[in-house]
Parts: sequence; structure tokens; C-alpha cells
Amino acid sequence: MHAPGNGPFFAVYYSTIASFGVPGRCGLSKCITRYLVFMAVADFLVIVTAVILSRLRVIYFNSSLLSTTPACSLIILLSWVSKDASVWFTVAFTFDRFVAICCQKVKQRYCTEKTAAVVIGTVCLLGIVKNVPLYFKYEPLYIMDNVPWYCIIREIYYTSVAWRFCDWLHRILNPCFPFVLISLLNAFTIKHIIAASAARKRLRSQNQGDKQSDPEMESRRRSIILLMAISGTFLLLKLTYIVNFLFVQISSKIYATNTNSYDPKFILQESGHMLDLLSSCTNSCIYAGTQTKFRQQLKIAVKYPVNVMSKCIRGRS
Repeated sequence: MHAPGNGPFFAVYYSTIASFGVPGRCGLSKCITRYLVFMAVADFLVIVTAVILSRLRVIYFNSSLLSTTPACSLIILLSWVSKDASVWFTVAFTFDRFVAICCQKVKQRYCTEKTAAVVIGTVCLLGIVKNVPLYFKYEPLYIMDNVPWYCIIREIYYTSVAWRFCDWLHRILNPCFPFVLISLLNAFTIKHIIAASAARKRLRSQNQGDKQSDPEMESRRRSIILLMAISGTFLLLKLTYIVNFLFVQISSKIYATNTNSYDPKFILQESGHMLDLLSSCTNSCIYAGTQTKFRQQLKIAVKYPVNVMSKCIRGRS
């Protein structure tokens, strides 16, 4: 059984992550909004399953009904389905922006709400199919009164070629392949935007008297900010997890199973898990930080109680 850190630091960290919610819609196109909303929903499900029902359960409610083997296995399955959905929704969003910016001929056909719905449905279905074997990866730690408790990895997992292949495929599809895919898509997108912006700037500079702002350039700048903020943080927060995976594979060592906070292997592994789960709440913050309309609504919401109190005070005076 994977035993996450259960000290005060982990309790505070995972409790903080669990407090994040889901953003709303703030004036984006229906296609982008659909991707962002489902990314937020998937991130929220990661927080519920992988943080609250898994990490915080071990810390605060270690002997609850959720610690029985069937419930524990189901939580692990749902956690990975949610994490896969979150990761591949980010890939789908990045690819959608790549097509919209770099492939103008296909943009009208691909960047639609209908295509987004098909992509999202496919990602959800494949995520469930891919992770079903994880439910059978674990066996009870012990059985008490005919009730199986906790989850430990079956011995056959370490010797079976089929299980080793399944583990490699599992790790490659999340997060190794998405990591590479997002990096390439971002590189191509940014290269295209820089080249197109330079050409547009040269054309506009021919008109020496044109001092007006360029809405098209401003739109491209906002696209780069949103794209790089979401996919860039994804890459940074997944990096430690990938480094730990490669370290285990290259060094032929197993994953750390103890909670010795001074063990470098444990520190690397837990850091990877912590940053991996942190990536599930960053999209909400980025969405809020990069969208002007959201910030405007947030300012109105913050000022509202102050304005009400001011009116009440003026009314009494």
C-alpha cells in the first residue's frame, strides 16, 4: 500500500489543496469555455478523490469504511481516471489553441463546440478503460471478521510481465507523453505567433502616422498568456514526478514505501506527488488571474459589501 506522508505538514498541505473550487465562465468563446470548464471539473474531482478521499482520509480517518479494500481500490481507480482526464483535457485545450492559431484552414471545422464535446467524451471514455486494471492491482493488507482492510500491491505485480507493461503504459500516457506533446505544441504555437506578429508589425510600420493600438496583436498576446500559463505550469509541476519515475526505472529501484522524511528517495517521490496534485488546482487560479472580466467581477464582489455598509452609514447619519 502506498503510504503518503501523514505528518502535520502533509495535513496542512493537502487540506489547503482541498479548499480550491471551480471557476465560472467569463466571456470566452464556447469552445474554449467548454475545455476550461471540464478541465476545472476534472481538477475538482482529483481534489475530491486523490486529496480528500485518499490523502486526507489516511491522515484523519484511517480506520473508516473507506479503508476497506474494495473502497480503497475504487478510490485509487477514480483518482487516476480524474487525473488522466485533467491531464488530457489540458492536452486537448493546448491542441485546440494550436489549431486555432497555426492552422487557419482547419480552424473553422475543428475549433467548434461540437468537436470539443466529442474530444471531451472520448477522453473520459478512454480514461476509464485505461484505468480499470488498477482496481485489480491491490489485495487486502489483512482480513478481519471477513472484511478485507486496506490496499497493498499484489506480489504478482512485481514479477508479471503483463503488469510491468501495464505500469509502463500507465506512466507514459500520464504524464510523460502529455509532457512532451504539450512542450512541442507550445513551441510550434509560440514560433508561429512570433513570426506572424513580426510580419504584422512590419506591415503596420509602413504607415508611419498609424499610432493606434492593434486589437489583433492584443488578442494574440492574451492567447499566449492563457496558453503558457495553463500548459507552462502543467509542465513545471509534472517535472518532479517524471524525474522520480525515470529515476526508479533507470536505477532499477522500487518506489519508496516508508515515511522516513530524511530518505532522499521518499522526499523525491512525495515531492512529485505533492506537485502533481497541486497542478489540479492551478488552472482555477490561472483562469482567474488571466481573464480581465473575471478580475472585474471579482473587484465588484469585493467592493459590494463595502458599498452596502457605506450606504447604511450614510442613511443613518
